[in-house]
Amino acid sequence: MSKITDWLPHSRAGHLVMAKEWMAVLGGKISTWNIPSDVISDINALTQAAESAMGTAQTESTRTPVTTARCRAAFEALTIKMRDVKRRYFLEPPLTDADLISLGLKPHDSTHTPSGTPSAQAAVETFLTGRHELGIKLHYISGDPDDSANKGFRVWYSAIAHNETPPESPDDLRQSVFTKRRKDIITFNFDDSAKTAYIAVQIENDGKKGPWGPMESAVIP
Repeated sequence: MSKITDWLPHSRAGHLVMAKEWMAVLGGKISTWNIPSDVISDINALTQAAESAMGTAQTESTRTPVTTARCRAAFEALTIKMRDVKRRYFLEPPLTDADLISLGLKPHDSTHTPSGTPSAQAAVETFLTGRHELGIKLHYISGDPDDSANKGFRVWYSAIAHNETPPESPDDLRQSVFTKRRKDIITFNFDDSAKTAYIAVQIENDGKKGPWGPMESAVIP
């Protein structure tokens, strides 16, 4: 989907797939990896809650601003848990490169220690780069860019056809990518051409997100 990278999948569906893969792997590694059983129970519960919330938020008859907000909160809780588990249990022996690959992670990956919750805001500008792509320029509109809590940008977006209902707020955006670059590219699917992309940004630090910046829109070439 995008040239922007993060070890977590960009889509919520992909996020659920990874969480379920973790459950399948971790179930057989409790003793060898010294992972408490309640940690696995927590991931399982959060995965089920996120999957249920997503199903409700994506169903036309039950989708409301409330269900959308609940879905986002459920995935944020799952994200925080998975980042914490990765930091606590996956970055030390006895995990091998093969172990990390089985979890959908890159070998010798690392996670920085959280340094606080971001409070800054960022805005996004778009520019054309090529077919099915939008360039993005990110800039701070509040807060200190040098604050250690501001580690990167979580860019949320949705591609909406002319006959679909546009998002009312950033909480309605469906996909996200993470980048530490001020200038980057989002690559859309071939059939997204001529749709309108709605984009908004949050400053992010290890899963902790700051307030929304303004939502912008642009036609996908």
